Amino acid sequence: MVLQIVLLILGFVALIKGADIFVDGSSSLAAIFKVPSVIIGLTIVALGTSAPELAVSTSAALKGSNEIALSNVVGSNLFNLLMVLGVCALIKPVPIDNVIRKRDFPFSIITTILLFVALGVGMLGRVDFGTVKMTDNVATVSRPIGIVALLVFIGYIAMLVISAKKNKAEGEPVKTMSPLKSVLFILFGVALIIAGGQFVVNSAKYIAAAFGMSETLIGLTIVAVGTSLPELVTSVVAARKGENGLAVGNVVGSNIFNLLMILGVSAALHPIPINFASMVDFAILIIASVMVYIFSLTKHINRGEGIVMILMYVATVVFAALR
Repeated sequence: MVLQIVLLILGFVALIKGADIFVDGSSSLAAIFKVPSVIIGLTIVALGTSAPELAVSTSAALKGSNEIALSNVVGSNLFNLLMVLGVCALIKPVPIDNVIRKRDFPFSIITTILLFVALGVGMLGRVDFGTVKMTDNVATVSRPIGIVALLVFIGYIAMLVISAKKNKAEGEPVKTMSPLKSVLFILFGVALIIAGGQFVVNSAKYIAAAFGMSETLIGLTIVAVGTSLPELVTSVVAARKGENGLAVGNVVGSNIFNLLMILGVSAALHPIPINFASMVDFAILIIASVMVYIFSLTKHINRGEGIVMILMYVATVVFAALR
């Protein structure tokens, strides 16, 4: 057990460090080819902070650990939305950028609802809600759903890039390395991410079995929090520097990546059966998303709202453990 816990921690360290190295190498290579820094931020950096979730969910899907594959995505999105933004709001009220409030946040909510509805349709006629158990498989993220999610994601990224070019927005200048060093950073980063994903999935499955926990619970809590550490660190550092606007963009962007790209890739590789507990968590994610969006309509999230968000996350974890 001690060995598995150590391997789990090492897996998280490899995921986070690998994502960091991958972003440095990719950003440098993109800058060498004269890709605008704002587009690097919208694509490569966002992908880098979502790389741990991608590695864990795809590894879990390929190993048949479907509960971890889905609950990691839902759990990470809940943690990003409620805990990361909640903690940032406690440090300092979080301003909400107009573009994020009018475009990205609604897009995130709508895609979450549409995916939930698509899965819910599969439940009709096959689920008796009076006798269904939390562990019963009630729906499937099929390959077609995964492919549609990926196509929507590609369309979203294309829209971001076109918008950035149209508005001629510029981000922070990107530090460049030599082309060879950039490629080596990318390869080493990817290797760490893949290895970290394997360690986390294998150790999480062992720990869940040893403590009699479901894979859904450990995916929703330990694995989700561990893979969301890059978003937490990035957003809290931004908040402490007074750049709270970055925190919101980072969270909303990562949630869209998680839902469309990660779930899309995982389902395209291997259809993911979904148990009733994960559908309940999906519904909670929608409620949390709408709540935070309502908070954002005042153009900022204040400390009181941040406390409400943190308490909701704690209540969600307690509910998941009790069930």
